[in-house]
Amino acid sequence: MKLFFSKRRGFVLLAGTILVGFLLPEHPVIPVRNATFRSWNHATFWHYPWGKSGVHKGIDIFAPEGREVLAATGGLVIWKGEMGRGGNAVIILGPKWRCHYYAHLQGFQTHSLDFVHGGETIGYVGTTGNAAGKSPHLHYSISTLIPYPWRWDDSQQGWKKMFYLNPDLFLRQSNPNTEFTATYTSCCELRATSTLAVNSAQAPPLP
Repeated sequence: MKLFFSKRRGFVLLAGTILVGFLLPEHPVIPVRNATFRSWNHATFWHYPWGKSGVHKGIDIFAPEGREVLAATGGLVIWKGEMGRGGNAVIILGPKWRCHYYAHLQGFQTHSLDFVHGGETIGYVGTTGNAAGKSPHLHYSISTLIPYPWRWDDSQQGWKKMFYLNPDLFLRQSNPNTEFTATYTSCCELRATSTLAVNSAQAPPLP
C-alpha cells in the first residue's frame, strides 16, 4: 500500500511539473539586438536541400558580427559550448518545454545552468561552425520535448516536424504590430499568412 501511494505521489508531482511548464508565459522577443522581421528570409524554415542536415530546421537572422544575441524567452541555460556544425552555441530550456537553440556565436555572455530573462544578452553574432566564410548570422531554432504528432507530414524528414516549431511564425505571432495574421485550423496546427512578399528586396537571400 505504501509503495502504491509513493508511486501515485511521484506521478502527481511529475504531471504537476509538466503542467506548470506549459502554463509559464513566453513573451518572445527577436533574439538579435535591433533585428527586424526583414532580417531573415521567412521561407527558409524546413527548406530542402540544406547542407548535411538535409532540411533547415530554423531561421538565419543576419546582423553585423559582434551584435548582441538575446534570449528569445526566459529559461534555463542547459548548454553552452562548441557544437560541431553549430559552432559556439547556447541552448535554453524555456516555457512549454521548448528548447531554444542559438548557433554560430562569436562569443558567450552566459553560463550553463544560468536562469535568463527574455531579452537578456547571452552571446554575440558570429561565423563559427559551418557558418565560417559566410555572412555573420544567428541560426535560431526551437525544438519541443513534448512532440506534436499533428505536425508530421510527407515533406522531407517530415516526421521530425513533430519536434520543431517554425521560429518565423513563433516570433511573428507574438508581435501584433506586424502585418501578420494567424489562424488555428484542425489539430491546433498554426497556419499563417503575411502581407510581406518573399523576395530578395525584403528578406536576405538563401545563404
